[in-house]
Amino acid sequence: MALAHLDVPAARGVRMLLTAEPATGQPAAQLVLAALLGIALIVVLITWLKLHPFLALMIGALVTGPVAGLAVGASVGSFTAGFGSTMGGVGILVALGAIYGKLLADSGGADRIVDTLVRRAGPRSLPWVMGLIGAIIGLPMFFEVGLVLLVPVIILVARRSGVPLMRIALPTLAGLSAMHGLVPPHPGPLAAISALGANLGLTLAFGVLVAIPAVIVAGPLLAGLVARWVEVPAPELFAGGETAQERDRRPAFAPTLASILLPVALMLAKALADILLVAPQGGALDPSASALKGVLDFLGTPVIALGIAVLVGFAVLGRAAGFSGARLGRVVGSALEPVAGILLIVGAGGGFKQVLIDTGIGGVIADAVKDSSVSVLLLAWLIAVVIRVATGSATVATITAAGILQPLTSGLDPATTALLVLAIGSGSVFLSHVNDAGFWLIKEYFGLSLPQTLKSWTLLECVISVTGLAGVLALSLLV
Repeated sequence: MALAHLDVPAARGVRMLLTAEPATGQPAAQLVLAALLGIALIVVLITWLKLHPFLALMIGALVTGPVAGLAVGASVGSFTAGFGSTMGGVGILVALGAIYGKLLADSGGADRIVDTLVRRAGPRSLPWVMGLIGAIIGLPMFFEVGLVLLVPVIILVARRSGVPLMRIALPTLAGLSAMHGLVPPHPGPLAAISALGANLGLTLAFGVLVAIPAVIVAGPLLAGLVARWVEVPAPELFAGGETAQERDRRPAFAPTLASILLPVALMLAKALADILLVAPQGGALDPSASALKGVLDFLGTPVIALGIAVLVGFAVLGRAAGFSGARLGRVVGSALEPVAGILLIVGAGGGFKQVLIDTGIGGVIADAVKDSSVSVLLLAWLIAVVIRVATGSATVATITAAGILQPLTSGLDPATTALLVLAIGSGSVFLSHVNDAGFWLIKEYFGLSLPQTLKSWTLLECVISVTGLAGVLALSLLV
């Protein structure tokens, strides 16, 4: 399977993991010890010594590499490469999302959406509504894009309704995460489908069936419990300015909703084009179809889609609120200041992840697991789990597990092969922790402490993973 679509550091990490040989030439026990030491050091520095997470992650990465046998220079190179790769992708999305979220809040557009939601859905039904919104937004979107779009809505719904933040946030995050890990056309499931030769339509149908109970269990049901032990107020990150609070002019509901859904529609169009506009075997697309696919590929790229949403937001939301050009400039400036720290933390998380990948620990763990005698579906889930926990990357876990299991698919029927993809996808989201950039996004956006993030977001990811596996095993008894 081609790795051309992965960023350079991730591609290097995937190739290394697929070889299942430690890159440092060190014993497997030393690599495992290095990873555990690095993770423990980060936790201690943040929780006990109260060091800023950016510095803690950098120190943890630069200790882990040499302990695992990487040269100091190579460790620094891995960290900076992972930092740059993460900032080049997630960082741009966070910045654009912050601008759009601040514009949505200051213009009164978020207030309009939230007022409508709160008025039409009572406190008991709001978690279910937010879970549905997260699943719909998450169907065509990368997790990070859906997150930065929905964070201002989550915060304002919690603030306006009086419902605890976790009861609003977790169902939304469950919808985004379950769709990202289980349902094509997200990159992880698509990569596994390609590697294993699974049927796309069958995998999509099974993926939706597995994702629905995962969203319900990890969303509204789990949120009621988590809200009891993670009591945090809605942060002020996207609070509207005084001008917005005093204005009677607010964007109408329909154009505000349309501006939110615009990047969703663009990315969905790209996803459908990837599925439907496929050249016949040995042939090529006709010129008109090829041109259409090129346009949709460009417009549906996450950075482009979100950038277009920001520009449309300036026209639709800003004009409706009566904002001048100078006022829009102040919105952009005030939006970027609060997320500067978030960007550094997320980038450092990507750097730590890359150091772990470059040590080759994922391949060592995968080798140990694949020699076991468990069922193929459980084995697929377990391999993805251990690589995800070791490297912090759902994409690396998915691609590596699919590569390891590919020889087993020759004797499987299409339904089982599709379920194998979903078992891998379920395992790839398990136990998000300090080596996952998404962990730091959630922590900083919602103003959580590290233990609170573990007790909410990390637990949610584990529940999605286990519920997804249960759904896969249940379907395997019926097909």
